[in-house]
Amino acid sequence: MSVLPRNFARLASTSAAGKHKVVVIGGGAGGLAAANQIYNAFKAQGKALGDGDVAIVDANKNHDYQPGWTIVGSGLADKQSYRKPLDSLISPHFAHIPQNASGFEPGANQVVLADGSKVSYDYLVVAAGIQINWDNIKGLKNAIADPLKSKVSTIYSYETADKTWDLVRNHKGEGEAIFTQPLGVIKCAGAPQKVAYMSDSFWKSQTETSNNHSTFITGMPSMFAVPDYSKALDAIRQKKGIDALFNTNLVEIKADEKVAVFEVVAGADKGKKIEKEYGMLHAVPQMGPLDWIKKSPLADSVGWVDVDQGTLQHKKYENVFSLGDSSSLPTSKTAAAITGQTPVLTHNLVTLMETGKVGEAIYDGYTSCPLFTGRGELLLAEFKYGAQRKESFARFTDQAVPNRLFYHLTKDIMPRAYFSRMLKGEWYGPRTIFPPSFLPS
Repeated sequence: MSVLPRNFARLASTSAAGKHKVVVIGGGAGGLAAANQIYNAFKAQGKALGDGDVAIVDANKNHDYQPGWTIVGSGLADKQSYRKPLDSLISPHFAHIPQNASGFEPGANQVVLADGSKVSYDYLVVAAGIQINWDNIKGLKNAIADPLKSKVSTIYSYETADKTWDLVRNHKGEGEAIFTQPLGVIKCAGAPQKVAYMSDSFWKSQTETSNNHSTFITGMPSMFAVPDYSKALDAIRQKKGIDALFNTNLVEIKADEKVAVFEVVAGADKGKKIEKEYGMLHAVPQMGPLDWIKKSPLADSVGWVDVDQGTLQHKKYENVFSLGDSSSLPTSKTAAAITGQTPVLTHNLVTLMETGKVGEAIYDGYTSCPLFTGRGELLLAEFKYGAQRKESFARFTDQAVPNRLFYHLTKDIMPRAYFSRMLKGEWYGPRTIFPPSFLPS
């Protein structure tokens, strides 16, 4: 469906109250990277957009480097070091609309805001993130509200990431340490097992906790979606002495009894409930599309923004694009994936704005999951659509084997690159700081 403005290249700045050339939904990793890269692409061609031509819609006060929450939960950083005020990351040439979106009217090129007002756009980029469904696991929300009493926490929120470390360092083996991963899509799908490995590594370094025992219980059928990495990770898990249950989903926490209830989701015992006592529980909540996007005209049958997996353009509304966690792209939902998606989206959108035809850049599904496997070691998984490995360092090392270089790259370098490069639109997936040939530089 075409709702494109005519003769875009000859239009003067359209920024006015409630009207912008490009509206970006979300001030997270995808939204900021896309907004900046789009602006930078025009500037590189000597066609800089005017102040307010690009608007970012987001009510959050702060922006968090969420990959850092694993590091926080491992006691290796303070969570405050990974948080910055959102306003400080939004360039002054962008309009910041400090509300959340609540709906789309794509036929009218409008976004409905939380207060009922509307913002008009010529082009729309949806980078709204993923919804954490805290209530889908009975008892989880109450349990993490008082982790020292319940012995339950999670790295999947700013409020509880450091509480996870409190539980880990104080767990002296009074009962099993259980680490869970839910069935279905979550952001950074490797994080649940990272926490298990990092906790195990810490405990084994301390005399009084060296005999702590752990179990990893996942609703998924294997350790990882890419077979090569899954095999390597399963071997690592077994070598560490961490037990595992697969196709087994956490459905309830009885915090007063220190009991976790699981349901078998596949196989002969499908539907069977299993109760396990725990001494410490790291519980990963279920996630999914945002409710308001799920109800919108932009959603696919599941609730993700329905875009072409190559061009990132919406399948029905050609002036709408999406990237990151809220998109239907069939790849792992990580910050690294966004670095591969942003250049493609930028080229295709800017070309559409200038010529009326979408660009020819194609996203191959590149994503990365740096998996901490212990203190001082990390397995760097990089792959694309079809669960095919796409590795940056394959010429030099087997990335399915953890090493110290990748550990420090992820722990010490990437957080700095995230704020100094990625959010500014200056990081291009596996090409790092070097833009692909289809982007002006």
